[in-house]
Amino acid sequence: MAGSLENIQSYRISLFQVIHEIIFHGNGGYDYNTVYNMPIWLRKFTFKTLKNWYNQKAESSSKSKSRNTIDIANPDKSKIPNSPVRNPPTYVTKASRK
Repeated sequence: MAGSLENIQSYRISLFQVIHEIIFHGNGGYDYNTVYNMPIWLRKFTFKTLKNWYNQKAESSSKSKSRNTIDIANPDKSKIPNSPVRNPPTYVTKASRK
């Protein structure tokens, strides 16, 4: 009997963790009652889809960071991006200069 009670408790913990992750990472698209009352297959699908999306986002972010890193101690001038040339404004303001 104790084993089944532990299984129920671990299931409830995982259930509420999945609900929390969907609500938190759904960016306001889901509320607690909607996620709690979802069919299990839909809740699993939603969780898996959100997880895949955030994993892809993290992967692309890490790839872009690794390409743009410059070692400050030994900089390679070819990796430093060119800064755009900024022209001064061509308009005149009527505000007084103090």
